Amino acid sequence: MAMVSMAFSLPSLTPPKFRRVNRYSRGMAYASVSKEALGVRVTEGEGNLPKVVLTSAGGSEADIYLYGGCVTSWKVANGKDLLFVRPDAVFNKKKPISGGLPHCFPQFGPGPIQQHGFARNSDWSIVDSGNVEGNPVITLELKDGPYSRSMWDFSFQALYKVILNTKSLSTELSITNTDNKPFSFSTALHSYFHASVTGASVKGLKGCKTLNKDPDPKNPLEGKEERDVVTFPGFVDCVYLDAPNELQLDNGLGDIISIRNTNWKDAVLWNPYLQMEACYKDFVCVENAQIENVQLEPEQSWTATQHLSVG
Repeated sequence: MAMVSMAFSLPSLTPPKFRRVNRYSRGMAYASVSKEALGVRVTEGEGNLPKVVLTSAGGSEADIYLYGGCVTSWKVANGKDLLFVRPDAVFNKKKPISGGLPHCFPQFGPGPIQQHGFARNSDWSIVDSGNVEGNPVITLELKDGPYSRSMWDFSFQALYKVILNTKSLSTELSITNTDNKPFSFSTALHSYFHASVTGASVKGLKGCKTLNKDPDPKNPLEGKEERDVVTFPGFVDCVYLDAPNELQLDNGLGDIISIRNTNWKDAVLWNPYLQMEACYKDFVCVENAQIENVQLEPEQSWTATQHLSVG
């Protein structure tokens, strides 16, 4: 299989003894978890939606909803959740889950199809699970279907691996063109972090070319980031092109979160300020993104990884 824009990927942590058995409940694809896959279980979450709970040997925990393939919670061993789900989030499949690590695919932002694409409001299925040295792993899959083809008429496979460690949460997203014609896409992880917005800051962006969507998102202002430390003093919606592969988020709550990546070329900072008066003080978005379209020929793949960690 030909590969495009490949960087090093997370190691395969899936034991060869995994036994795949699919069953269906309320129209959702489940998979049974092999006995070797300690720390991986499927349960009911908000709105009775199925979710995967990962629990590491070190006591950290992560929740991943199959609807949207969305990681909604990442709790370190002391029980502190480093991700944020907005209070207006709904879990009824009528709209995407607003918070955590939502997928934007095959389009980031506005464009020919619906805002941020369809991956965040599609049902993903479990295709693999495992545990290596106390680190639980789950792999989800999204393929084309009538819903996706109604707006984007291509055959594809998206695989999303989530690996939980005691002090880290790693993801690997792979997109493969399974069609007989090329397609192009943009994508992002619209990552919401729990924060005190007045104390939150991001390091590592100095020197990046910026596309500032404030005040006019349709006509972003081009510029260059001159600050060593970027803060959130008001409404923030800014794209950083060719961003470095590691940023540091100080969430203003006593945590320094390292956000490392491979092959996510760009970064986005967002806080809605008074547009979401009920919750804007409690989170910031620091997103890994691929703003420029990636073109894949048939059988080609694109892969990007994200590694979130705390000291």
